Amino acid sequence: MARNTFCRSAAHAVDRRAFLGGALTAGAALAADMTQLNALAAADVNKALKKTQKRVILLWLAGGASQLETWDPKPGASTGGPFRSIQTDVPGVRISELMPKMAARMKTTCVIRGLNTKNGDHGSAAVTMMKGRRDEAAVRYPDLGAVVAREMGRADSKVPDYVTFYTQTEGRGMAPGTAGFLGARYAPMELTTNNYPEFIKKLDGISDLDHVERSELRDLLGKQFGQGRSSETMSSQNEAYQRVRGIMASEKLFDITQEPQKVRDRYGPTQFAEQTLIARRLVEAGVPFVRVGRAWWDSHGQNFETHQEMVPELDHVMATLLDDLGERGLLDDVMVVTLAEFGRTPSINASLGRDHFASAWSCTVSGAGIKRGAVYGKTDPKGQTVTAEEVDAGRLFATIYSALGVDPEKNYYVGSRPVPLVNPGVHAVQDLL
Repeated sequence: MARNTFCRSAAHAVDRRAFLGGALTAGAALAADMTQLNALAAADVNKALKKTQKRVILLWLAGGASQLETWDPKPGASTGGPFRSIQTDVPGVRISELMPKMAARMKTTCVIRGLNTKNGDHGSAAVTMMKGRRDEAAVRYPDLGAVVAREMGRADSKVPDYVTFYTQTEGRGMAPGTAGFLGARYAPMELTTNNYPEFIKKLDGISDLDHVERSELRDLLGKQFGQGRSSETMSSQNEAYQRVRGIMASEKLFDITQEPQKVRDRYGPTQFAEQTLIARRLVEAGVPFVRVGRAWWDSHGQNFETHQEMVPELDHVMATLLDDLGERGLLDDVMVVTLAEFGRTPSINASLGRDHFASAWSCTVSGAGIKRGAVYGKTDPKGQTVTAEEVDAGRLFATIYSALGVDPEKNYYVGSRPVPLVNPGVHAVQDLL
């Protein structure tokens, strides 16, 4: 396995412990059984979901995947590296030879090659690319998952609104899911130790009657405490707690043994593949947003060996996911995004690696309301600068929101202050909608 040279960023030293949030650690009465995926995936249920919500799967390429070894190859250039480019099923569009499966599926996908996000620091760049903008001193913005949960979630849902998988240790603490000013109601369920929520089951030593009575006692105490008090934070915590009852009944959605063996074989045995399969199960059941983190792309050393190992896995998993969603009639309603905190330098360093680079890199958006088979943005022959159709983090997020049917100029409120989903003056890329 290729090894990367540590880039000495202070952010790399951060490794936050796994947590699921206080709401999931509390006991609650079991809700009606929502654990049967076949029922949730039935045609009439899918049709109902399509009328009410879009959903998003974010494949988070933590550490920064190289655009030159994926979506924007420069073969023959002094910066191009050893890999060829290959023709895709979209005339005139070529991607790295390491991605033959996606080359055959580019008609399902939009590649944005002109990202210029101007931030090459792992920690702050990761936060920016999860939120679409930087926090203010007095305002902590929600990330993409929390916004999608807020816009697409349903109050009566028996499934989580926002789930994130990040089970590698490298870079885990750099971009934890956060609901920001939206509050605990839209905070993510974070899985950092395995593929299954640790605190979702009722303890074996607690009877059903005990479970119900504890829940009733908690409700009584909560109502007494809330008398004469008015607090957005308290209301958000109460809403999050009430949803536990349904979430506890969704445990089978995380169990891939519920899938036919041929489906599991199709995705493959890697952790990334299994988590992506769970993500498909979750969105099919109505979960608005799932992030699957795949680390660690920070290839300061041995860039080509690292990408020769990791890009084919991304190629296979992404292609399988898009095929699976398409066959299930979900691709019009589920958006798949591949994104990182930045890309890699065109220059090749003394360790045969590529360093952090945010001035001209790539991401993809597939499904939902995004134009398919499109390439937006162009870089110079060495990949050093964007020469046409530049996109920053704000425009990317405005485009994603618009494709999901959410007005990016919509205001939330922090107290009496209106806060739009993207910064004022930022607009979606209409050519991609």
